[in-house]
Amino acid sequence: MKKNEGKADKLGRGMGASSYTYAMLSVAGVLSFLLIWQLLLEFKLVSGRYLAKPTELILLLIYKWTNAAPDGATLPVSIWASMQVALSGLALGIVTGVPLGLLMGWFKGIDKFVNPVFEIIRPIPPISWIPLTIVWLGIGLQAKAFIIYFSAFIPCVINSYTGIKLTNKTLINVAKTSGAGNVETFYKVGIPSAMPLAFAGIRVAVGNAWSTLVAAEMLAASAGLGYMISMGRLYARPDIILLGMIVIGLIGALFNGLLSFVENRVIKWR
Repeated sequence: MKKNEGKADKLGRGMGASSYTYAMLSVAGVLSFLLIWQLLLEFKLVSGRYLAKPTELILLLIYKWTNAAPDGATLPVSIWASMQVALSGLALGIVTGVPLGLLMGWFKGIDKFVNPVFEIIRPIPPISWIPLTIVWLGIGLQAKAFIIYFSAFIPCVINSYTGIKLTNKTLINVAKTSGAGNVETFYKVGIPSAMPLAFAGIRVAVGNAWSTLVAAEMLAASAGLGYMISMGRLYARPDIILLGMIVIGLIGALFNGLLSFVENRVIKWR
C-alpha cells in the first residue's frame, strides 16, 4: 500500500510539474513574440507607419479606457457595444442551430425536408446578407446581430448533424433492445453522443461571430470594436486598429476558456 501511495504521490507531483512547465512555455512564447515585435520596430526593421509597438499599445489601452478620442467612444463602451451584438447573434445561432442539426441528423424526414434549403443557404457568406438586412431590419442592433447569427448558425448545424450521425450503432441497438422508442433513444443516446462535436461547432461559431463583427458593425455604428477598427483605418491609425484586433482576440480567448469549462461540466463522461 505504501509503495502504491508513493507512486501516486510521485505521479501527482510529476503531472503538477508538467502543467507548470507547459504554462511557463506558453508565457515564454507570448513574451518572446512581443519582444521580437518590439525589437523589429525599435531597430527600424519595420516602419512605425504600418505597425505600433507593444509598449505603445499598452499606453493606448490605458488612454482609451477613459478617453473617447479619436473614434468617439471609450474602450469599455466599445467592448460593451460589441458584446451586445456578438452575444445576441451567437446565442440565437446556438439555440436554433444545435437543435436543428440534431433533429436533421436523427430524423430522416426532417433531414429531407430541411436539408435542400440549408445546402443553398450554407455557402452564402454572412456579409453578403448586409444589403438585405438593411432593407429588412434597418441599421440597429437587430440588423448587426442578424449578420452574426448566420456566421454562428451554420457551424452549429453542421457539427451537431455530424455528431449525431456518428452515434455508435451498438448503443442504439442496445437501447432499442431494452424497449426504448426512437424518440427516447434520441434523447438518451443520440444527443449525449453528439455533444462533443456539437461543442466543437459552438467553438467555430464563437470564432465566426467575432470575425464577422467588424463587417456587422460597418452597417452603421457609433461604438464597438469593429467600428473602432474602421475609424482607425479612416484616420490611418494602425495603433487603433491593432488595439481593436487584440481586444477582440483576448475576448475570444476568454469565451473559449469559458466554453471549455462548460463543456467539461456537461460531458464529464468523455
